[in-house]
Amino acid sequence: MTTCGMDAAEFRKRGKEMVDYIADYLETIEQREVYPDVQPGYLRSLIPNEAPEEPDAYEDVVRDIERVIMPGVTHWHSPYFYAYFPTANSYPAMLADMLSGAIGCIGFSWAASPACTELETVMLDWLGKMLNLPDDFLAGTTGLGGGVIQGTASEATLVALLAARSRIVQKIQADSPEREELDIISRLVAYSSDQAHSSVERAGLIAGVRMKKIPTAVSKKFAVHGETFSAMLKEDKEAGLIPFYFCATLGTTPSCAFDCITELGPICKAENMWMHIDAAYAGSAFICPEFRPLLNGVEFADSFNFNPHKWLLVNFDCSAMWVKKRADIIGAFKMDPLYLKHDHQESGLVTDYRHWQIPLGRRFRSLKMWFVFRLYGLKGLQAYIRKHVELAKEFERRVREDQRFEISADVVLGLVCFRMKGSDEKNKTLLKRINAARKIHLVPCQLAGGFVLRFAVCARTTESRHVQEAWSHISEIASEILQELPN
Repeated sequence: MTTCGMDAAEFRKRGKEMVDYIADYLETIEQREVYPDVQPGYLRSLIPNEAPEEPDAYEDVVRDIERVIMPGVTHWHSPYFYAYFPTANSYPAMLADMLSGAIGCIGFSWAASPACTELETVMLDWLGKMLNLPDDFLAGTTGLGGGVIQGTASEATLVALLAARSRIVQKIQADSPEREELDIISRLVAYSSDQAHSSVERAGLIAGVRMKKIPTAVSKKFAVHGETFSAMLKEDKEAGLIPFYFCATLGTTPSCAFDCITELGPICKAENMWMHIDAAYAGSAFICPEFRPLLNGVEFADSFNFNPHKWLLVNFDCSAMWVKKRADIIGAFKMDPLYLKHDHQESGLVTDYRHWQIPLGRRFRSLKMWFVFRLYGLKGLQAYIRKHVELAKEFERRVREDQRFEISADVVLGLVCFRMKGSDEKNKTLLKRINAARKIHLVPCQLAGGFVLRFAVCARTTESRHVQEAWSHISEIASEILQELPN
């Protein structure tokens, strides 16, 4: 007997049933409306105000999935979901996540679960080699750098910023011991593109440092270039500020633009600035040789990050981050109370990942990478990326063939930015009606002051027919709008 709500025998039975439910859900997901038709607060009235004192029947819980949960789910893995960027999903990753949950270790140190730490180190080396990263970023058995799984790219940006702040403060105080830390921090300034994700600006708020946005332009394909960056640095240094960190973006959220890191990297190196590269979405594509040139210049970076949980079939959360010198990260975060120490931590053979991140605890996330990499292989992952890029190109061709529409930014990977020619009002109406119909789901962005629609190929199961249906739907709504608003 067991005092819990389920014993092993029932778990076997219910587990098989849940696998069937999940497989059925994903196989038939396109039959569901992609976006929920609910209002804020819909769920509270569907469930009791308090948890039950006596156990509910499992059958009742499962029935409530469709009654309570599914009506309020946005189906990110529907082939009609084209909003934001992808979030990865695959059966191997789901199985690995199940195993991770069963093992249930909290891998803050090597001693807390050696396999959790060691597999993560090796998987980040595997992935780094798939990307053809410089050897400086790999741990190997003797390297000074290495990789770590963060929860999100937002966390990676913040961790890099805090490490950069710690490094510059230590350097200045080593040269000028009389200088106070607070005085130094008050003069620090970090930089990012005006197209960078809002999490970069948020990292500056959390770190308590000034964050400046570098302007971009249509003529420069919404990318930061060296000339503009150098001019800002010169002006800020003359004002007594201390430039110390630059977050370059490869694959911006609005338009998938790429900062010119071959120009920016040498500038950062000359100025002794930390360069962090955020390639949250686009980074997955760099496993394909034809897209790897987009990463040229990474050799100048101090840290690099992208999200396998976006486009590499590894379910959320799994954000891969590499550093050239792990001592820079560890030096900023290391806390070693007696209850967390172990016999091997000073051996040089292992790392304790609690020193590489904001939280203490961490899940066994590398199992998902291990399963996916082994069961797809590099060629399978490359084929998946290429298919999504081709589907985006197909959508782009359809937009260009229609004289009522225009492409708003270069289509490099799986994102197409487009709009109806004419006013923002038309495009806002178009998007509102598209999403109200709930056949497909899109979100907008602002480019060069204009309202633009984003079409991102997201779902693993998206095929050409889904793209064709999406375009037909958009075209039909556009015709209705043009009859109502001809000018």
